[in-house]
Amino acid sequence: MATPSPAFVKAQEESKKLTSKPTTDDLLELYALYKVGNGEDFSKAEKPGVFDLKNKYKYQAWQKLVDEGLSAEDAQERYVKKVEELKEKYGFDANKEPEAVRSS
Repeated sequence: MATPSPAFVKAQEESKKLTSKPTTDDLLELYALYKVGNGEDFSKAEKPGVFDLKNKYKYQAWQKLVDEGLSAEDAQERYVKKVEELKEKYGFDANKEPEAVRSS
């Protein structure tokens, strides 16, 4: 696991306070950057089943960044920039209570 930078940790919290839901593509990119940024080991990730489309797309987005050779530090920087972009695009409310995350 990589050591998360303070900006990366802050961006994780801020991503939960967007006022509108981002597109699927934006969410997949954010997910992949998060996984690489945390230094999670892709080789140990369980490959989703053929009919598990949601997790298949998440897995593929993560794999794309791993195949690019993106470092954890670079992924954290890109994650922070992406959250800033999403805040501009979808709105941001610093006082918003984060919604509960649903499992698959």
